[in-house]
Amino acid sequence: MKRITLVCFLVLFTLPSLFAQQYEPNWASLNTREIPAWFHQSKFGIFIHWGVYAVPSYAVVSPGGYSEWYWYNLMTPGAQTHPQVQAFHDKNFGKDFPYAKFEPQFTAALFDPAQWADIFRRSGAKYVVLTSKHHEGYCLWNSPWADKAWGRPWNAVTGTPKRDLLGDLTNAVRNAGLRMGYYYSLYEWFNPLWLSNKQQYIKEVMEPEFKDLVTRYKPAVIFSDGEWELSDTAWNSPALLAWLYNQSPVKGDVVVNDRWGSNTRGHNAASTYLTSEYGSGMAPDVVWEESRGIGQSYGYNRMENVNDYKSSHDLLLALVDIVSRGGNLLLDIGPTADGRIPVIMQQRLVDMGDWLKVNGEAIYETSAWQRTRQWSTGKQPTVKQAAFMADYDVVKMVQPSKEHANIEMFFTKKDNNLYCIVPAYHSQLIIKDYTAPAGAKVVLLGSKANIRLKQQGKDCLLDLSALHPGDISHPLFVIKITAS
Repeated sequence: MKRITLVCFLVLFTLPSLFAQQYEPNWASLNTREIPAWFHQSKFGIFIHWGVYAVPSYAVVSPGGYSEWYWYNLMTPGAQTHPQVQAFHDKNFGKDFPYAKFEPQFTAALFDPAQWADIFRRSGAKYVVLTSKHHEGYCLWNSPWADKAWGRPWNAVTGTPKRDLLGDLTNAVRNAGLRMGYYYSLYEWFNPLWLSNKQQYIKEVMEPEFKDLVTRYKPAVIFSDGEWELSDTAWNSPALLAWLYNQSPVKGDVVVNDRWGSNTRGHNAASTYLTSEYGSGMAPDVVWEESRGIGQSYGYNRMENVNDYKSSHDLLLALVDIVSRGGNLLLDIGPTADGRIPVIMQQRLVDMGDWLKVNGEAIYETSAWQRTRQWSTGKQPTVKQAAFMADYDVVKMVQPSKEHANIEMFFTKKDNNLYCIVPAYHSQLIIKDYTAPAGAKVVLLGSKANIRLKQQGKDCLLDLSALHPGDISHPLFVIKITAS
């Protein structure tokens, strides 16, 4: 009897693994894996670009002026900003100063992971994505593959910081109650092995390094990048993802983006979230994420000033706009070489968190309503539909204009609640072509003020005239309509 009981126990114990779906190394199979729901529900994450490029911390201030591309712009005469970067480098460091000599100045001496994690928690973000390795190849954890390929210490543990920057921040972020993920560049601009034998680089550096990162630190998100040089099959990405989904320690919960080959961006929306970068966003029928910096660069750029940074209000407006269309915002910060988050960035994040404390229920775990926004009468402004550098500015779209219509409110929904996120106060608001449920309750989030609702034909009128000055604490406010 004991033997039978033991056999039954072993059968029951192994049944889940026996019947667990095994994904094949092709997109037809991989796309049967659904994106874990937590990601779409989180809505707001923090991106961190940090590496040796934080030492020169220079880019020409313009759209696309990314300081983390300093080395590429310096070494590539055909790059658009090469002359300016070359002139800056020669003047400040010398014509014969190689990029590798910046590494000793990447000290992270003032890096306080608990302080970083506290700022991220206070921002209201739900997940964090750190550049484990950007295109320069420098790793923020102890990667022996990096050191071997470069022939010198080229990671934060064997290099100058002498510290597992990625591991320390991972522990702090998780202790703060947030999920931790990593950006990982598939290629490296000037890696000697990449330049001489790409397939050998993939087999001997990229694949084992990627698996080590995943196995050792167990990310919730993988933001792949630098994929555009080769197709997905050349990168062996389908096989790598099959390993991730079948065998890795995060196979059940990990979320990945769409950057796995020159032919994959904007595709495979069933299993990967689509990425937009300083873009105009996407439709609610796919899971997507917009990434952008608080300024115009991802890495810290010493050339940016206060006018180059979005205000807290404008960043909140961007968050609301993106969430109303079913997306996530991955908002980037660029720390300094000695490990500080610039105070202006800290302030922006804390301000956003203060707003989310009051209005977060209109953001988290919501979905797009049948209409994502409501326009005033008039011609809607033309928007360039692009996932990269679309010159899209929602701030201009909410401002009344004689030339075009403006956005009067954004919408999100959750359960039996409709949230109307309003960018400007008016004593009366009209939701066009909307009939409120009978007995609906109307509240202003963060206030006990009375808001009256009245049906006017096919429109719904919200009367805000009884509000007092202290009832609305922020120019961007939320009205919640709940079906009783």
